[in-house]
Amino acid sequence: MGLLTGYRVLDFGRFIAGPYAAALLGDMGADVIRIERLEGGEDRCVLPVAETGEGGMFLQINRNKRCMTLDLASTKGREIVRKLIATADVVVANLPTPTLTQLGLDFQTVSQLNPRCVLVTVNAYGTSGPWKERPGFDGIGQAMSGAMYMTGEPDAPRRAITTYVDFSTAQACAMGALAALWAREKSGKGQLVEGSLLRTAVIQTNSMLIEQSVKEPDRIPQGNRGFAAAPSDAFKTRTGWVLIQTIGDAMFRRCCDTIGRPDMKTAPQFANDVLRGQNSQAISQAISEWCATKTREEALDALAAAKLPSGPIYTPREALADAQIQAANLLPLRRFEGMRQAYPVAPHPVDLSDSTPEYRMSAPTLGQHTDEILRELGLAPTEIAELRQLKVV
Repeated sequence: MGLLTGYRVLDFGRFIAGPYAAALLGDMGADVIRIERLEGGEDRCVLPVAETGEGGMFLQINRNKRCMTLDLASTKGREIVRKLIATADVVVANLPTPTLTQLGLDFQTVSQLNPRCVLVTVNAYGTSGPWKERPGFDGIGQAMSGAMYMTGEPDAPRRAITTYVDFSTAQACAMGALAALWAREKSGKGQLVEGSLLRTAVIQTNSMLIEQSVKEPDRIPQGNRGFAAAPSDAFKTRTGWVLIQTIGDAMFRRCCDTIGRPDMKTAPQFANDVLRGQNSQAISQAISEWCATKTREEALDALAAAKLPSGPIYTPREALADAQIQAANLLPLRRFEGMRQAYPVAPHPVDLSDSTPEYRMSAPTLGQHTDEILRELGLAPTEIAELRQLKVV
């Protein structure tokens, strides 16, 4: 039995931050209901892989959910939403504030319908300030936080292709929902949990922003090379690329011995992390020369023997085949009703010794559980048939 068995979560979210937060609660046993437009949400077919059109993103972040279709703009659709909210412990809706109000999913309305309900909302920029109603995606957070600038080269900012702002926001919101449910045990009341992509993004770059505020170094991006210490860079071997990251004097000295450059240990320009960060190009050049004589495995074995953090830079194909990823069961194969081939889905971020989150069911097909959920709300078969005729569901 999961930690949240017996709890109900309504997921009105789209794309990543809201739906993944709901999926994390589903992993813990909650009954998560995804409410979707009759024609399907725009996030259902991103990176399509299934014969029925569903995409990899949808399959990943909508596991452990049931799905019902519903016309939220119709009067009868709004009535069903109100009935659902009355049964819910958590409502997740990463929608702009005006849209939440329009749909009756704002906190005032939700708490009037169900004072014990926790509302989790996510927007792009927060609920105050001149940009509060603007739309935005993960990449905008990367851009505005300074991360995109510092990740690139001086004349070419680089966005991370992975949507780390979205996923980090989702994890924070799931944690907020759990905290609000715990607080409800004492107060008996739900509360509003608010997250934003920009808020998450500046958390990720906060240490750089602190340094800029205090010392104003106006750092210039330098690609894969780190600036806080060295070596921290990507290096090409004879058979592929590796990433090496070190910090502190002990690691640096071991690195110098490993690459056959003990002279670098006493060079004044490499005396500490700050100086090594400032002179990282010279350190990277020395390691590049060493790596150029090795295969990727030879380099990684030598670095591991010296207890230096390092790893292979994989293509997606190589990541799927990696022995460590497979041994740790980080990509177990799953099945989806609309897809013949099994696909790998990453598990819940953490394990718990006595109540490990579980994968109970795949992402749902469109409207797969509509009738089932309506019956649970007490609707008769004739009423459900009428809703279908009216295209409310």
